[in-house]
Amino acid sequence: MVGDRIKLLRSEKNISQEALAKNITSNQKQISKWERGQIEPNIDMLKKLADYFGVSVDYLLERVDY
Repeated sequence: MVGDRIKLLRSEKNISQEALAKNITSNQKQISKWERGQIEPNIDMLKKLADYFGVSVDYLLERVDY
C-alpha cells in the first residue's frame, strides 16, 4: 500500500506529517488519509513524494523494493 511506504519513508527521515505536507505543498489531513489507506495520492503528488524522498514512483507503488 502506498500509505505504508509514505509512512516508512517519513519515519526514516524523522519528519512529521505536517513537515512533509509543507514540503510537498499538501496538508496534514491528506497525508494522514494516505497513510491510513483512506485515499491514494494522485500522480502529481506521487511525483512530488518520489522527488522529495529520492525514490521512484514505482517504489511508492510497491512495484519495486529498492
